[in-house]
Amino acid sequence: MATYDFIFDGLGLREWCDKDATAGPMSMADLLAQGSGKGADGGTDAGGGSSGVSLWELPFPSLDALNKACPAVARTRDVTKGVESGFLDIKDSLKVVLDPVTQPLSWFLEGALYTFQTAPWFIMIPLLLAVVYFASKSFKLVSFVALSIFFLAFIDHYNFAMQTLAIIFVCALLCVLLGVPIGIAMSRSDTLQRMTIPVLDMLQTLPPFVYLIPLIFLFSVTEPKLYGIAIILYAIVPVIRLTDLGIRLVDKEVIEAADAFGMTDRQKLYRVQIPLALPNIMAGVNQTIMMSLAMVVIASLVSAPGLGVLVLRGIRNLELGVGLIAGLGIVLLAVILDRVTKAALARVNAASAVQRNS
Repeated sequence: MATYDFIFDGLGLREWCDKDATAGPMSMADLLAQGSGKGADGGTDAGGGSSGVSLWELPFPSLDALNKACPAVARTRDVTKGVESGFLDIKDSLKVVLDPVTQPLSWFLEGALYTFQTAPWFIMIPLLLAVVYFASKSFKLVSFVALSIFFLAFIDHYNFAMQTLAIIFVCALLCVLLGVPIGIAMSRSDTLQRMTIPVLDMLQTLPPFVYLIPLIFLFSVTEPKLYGIAIILYAIVPVIRLTDLGIRLVDKEVIEAADAFGMTDRQKLYRVQIPLALPNIMAGVNQTIMMSLAMVVIASLVSAPGLGVLVLRGIRNLELGVGLIAGLGIVLLAVILDRVTKAALARVNAASAVQRNS
């Protein structure tokens, strides 16, 4: 006798429960209970007698617990199987729509990877250092970046580091190009903000590995867009949120002054709101870049190249040194990207302060 038989018996649903009832495969809990001489509900002995279940041991009325009392109730595995079947039913239709839309992402990633890997080191490294100096105007930071890159090259991790930087460059750039307009649109419409916030909350709290599950079914693991989409979905949230926040935090008096000068909405956006919100937008860019780096490592599970491949190799083959050194390389890249974007943010803040004072 199952624990919750009394519910269905009391409601007069026993005939409905037993109609067309078929015994499904036994769960691991049922097999263990049978092997220990107990019934499926923990209160029936090997002889078939019911010893009853105390209130303290009463299980939660979950789908599996109710299914034991009424086979007509779906089990948890029926629900998960239904979700999987539903996704597989629409998979081909989704591919027809998503394949042409996302194909340019594969081209961008392949082009960036080719460029970063084939450019000679004596051209690529000075170019990266020039970008660092342009963003920070700091010779101290340029020296640190140079030492870090030379160290990675010295231990033969240069190509892996360039692959990681290429993926981050493409994905972070697309996050900014897509995220900033979405943030601007959210700041101008409370309705759109209320509709978008739950989606952003879901994207921000969903475990990174979960992003890969549906994408593996939709795209081949040999297509760069597989990990590119996962990285963009994971990393785009901060730049959207902080763009929206930055524009909403612009002083109302400044907006009123712009209205008094007869500025149009477009002029207010480009000449007042975005310049004043730029510190927040740059903070969002910083967080997006760091989240892109974190996701690149996880995306190595689905053929993403870079330092994450070495980390994965260290885990699979139990090569402690390979995993730790690759992890050190990732830390150096994270520090470089963080310091450069923060230096750029500091310059933007200083310029904004000068603009406000003038």
